[in-house]
Amino acid sequence: MAGNVSNKTAEREALARRNRILAEAMHATPLKHRLRRGLLRAAAALPPLPNQIYQPDGSERILLIRPDYMGDVLLTTPALLALRAALPQAELHALVGPWSAEVIASYPQIDLTLTVPFPAFSRAPKQNWRSPYELVLSTARQLRIIGYSAAVIFRPDHWWGALLAKLAGIPLRIGYALPDVAPFLTDALNPEPQHALLQNLKLVERWTGTIAPAAAVYDFPLDDDDRGYINGYLEEWDIRREQRLLVIHAGSGAALKNWPDERWAAVADTLAGQLESPVVLTGSDHELATARNIAGRMKERAIVMAGDTRVGQLAALFARARVVLGPDSGPLHLAAAVGTPTVALFGPADPAEFGTWGSPPKHFILTSSIACRPCRLMNWQNDALENHPCVRDITVGQVLEAARRAAHWDKG
Repeated sequence: MAGNVSNKTAEREALARRNRILAEAMHATPLKHRLRRGLLRAAAALPPLPNQIYQPDGSERILLIRPDYMGDVLLTTPALLALRAALPQAELHALVGPWSAEVIASYPQIDLTLTVPFPAFSRAPKQNWRSPYELVLSTARQLRIIGYSAAVIFRPDHWWGALLAKLAGIPLRIGYALPDVAPFLTDALNPEPQHALLQNLKLVERWTGTIAPAAAVYDFPLDDDDRGYINGYLEEWDIRREQRLLVIHAGSGAALKNWPDERWAAVADTLAGQLESPVVLTGSDHELATARNIAGRMKERAIVMAGDTRVGQLAALFARARVVLGPDSGPLHLAAAVGTPTVALFGPADPAEFGTWGSPPKHFILTSSIACRPCRLMNWQNDALENHPCVRDITVGQVLEAARRAAHWDKG
């Protein structure tokens, strides 16, 4: 027995060493990116283009650039709310991907939501090597017509957004001093190892002053129509309005982050009785098969709502839950933003930077002890999933314990 345990420990340590070596190689800057860096620096040296700077009454028009998906966009919203509070007369425009427009447009503090299919974030195939640069030129022309006094590039490594702000002739360009981004900035901040929400707040301190973490406002506005939709949907399943739910959002944007369906089924069956809560399985259209598979493995009844909710409706559903469970994903951040307790299973991502925001007794983050975590790689290309057990290391017992504690967080 001792020999088997020793062998398994040695195999696990060897796997972790192997993964760390591969991750280091995959994080290295490839030759084509080093060549691009030289071209970007040359472009940064070009003189600024004319810009119709918005100053009809002395107020500001600020462009807020965020190319990412739901979770990262939500972690930007405390900075947006703080900026609006500091500049009540300014125009705040958000430039996001079409995939995040519904999230950001839910905030009345944003005057205008613009969209662009950011290269490297759009799931549509790239037409050719020129297409990202053709898109940045055409988008910059449109932004110059609108005219901005400042731009904030919230994603630290987003050189395309920084280049766009320069080509649009925006005089004040704020972001983080990473190699491909800094040449296009007028105000380049030194990056610090801290949570993404705090990184975002730091970028607007020019206007807001320093904001303590406890003072950050992390909230998603709920709509009465969305609440009505959810109430009506659940009433068709004979679920009363006063009943609290157990919600599981099992999908994520990467297979590496997902937990086995049979474990979610076991967790749902156990908690349905212990928490006396109906089980609801959520997800996007492409996660419908996962939700149905989990429901099919369960003994208890589960309501499959995958594909049936927009962002606001999903938020209204989460607001009715006792706890929301799932892997590291945007919907878990949405649940936290409506004040619902969460249990998030983290694998390759670093929860110190991207963990669910909120009080630890209310928001549990579960991780593996494997030494190669966090590798910060969501795509290991053709490498076997079995070589990356970080999420699958998490046990059913750990999830059950965290869920019970989160559901009763306010009872000590």
